[in-house]
Amino acid sequence: MDNFQIETAQNIGIQQKVAGIGDRVLAFLIDTLILIVYAIISSISLDSLDVGKGQMYMVYVVIGLPIFLYYLLWETFYNGQTPGKFIMKIRVVQLDGSSPRFSQYVIRWLLRLIDISIGSGSIAVVTILLTGKGQRIGDLAAKTTVINEKKNITISDTLMTDIPVDYKPKYPQVTILKDKDIQNIKVMYRKAKYNGNHNVILSLSKKISELLEITPEERPFEFVEIIIKDYNYFTQQ
Repeated sequence: MDNFQIETAQNIGIQQKVAGIGDRVLAFLIDTLILIVYAIISSISLDSLDVGKGQMYMVYVVIGLPIFLYYLLWETFYNGQTPGKFIMKIRVVQLDGSSPRFSQYVIRWLLRLIDISIGSGSIAVVTILLTGKGQRIGDLAAKTTVINEKKNITISDTLMTDIPVDYKPKYPQVTILKDKDIQNIKVMYRKAKYNGNHNVILSLSKKISELLEITPEERPFEFVEIIIKDYNYFTQQ
């Protein structure tokens, strides 16, 4: 699946990595397995109880509610994740990267009937592939998507950063920083960007501009990127 960029209220661009079809299917299978195990254990427990026929209906309702509300309850109270999503490191979020509201979880849950139940998930798969932002019909209606939170370690996670040969630095003031300073900046920035913590990037940008006594023209996201590249430019000369 492709990445897509969101713009926050603070004018910060954040790249979100859309969860792949395979990860979402595996998460679904894990959740289905959990529900099957729960149903089997509940049935065995029910058989061992001395329950009259008049009470059986109520017992089945009580046992069936957790299955019926499984996805809604887990995603609502576990920050957009079911056990399957947690294992696969994927999460439901709004298109701006923030946590969905309860009403959005309800919309996704209600439309599972169309996306998942009807056609055995084929409608969801086709819709996800066509939208480009990992959205099934429930996501389109709720204005949500499912992102991949797996961490890929690259050279961008180290102190060194690749910069173009013709790169032109903008802020020579970065030379007052030390390796430890820029590494801390980079770790905080990458982590905040990865987790969609927009306020952290905004605060980091403000702190750097105050420290270097400069007034950035760029948005916070772009400014921090330039500071990291400028430091590498001057220290690699």
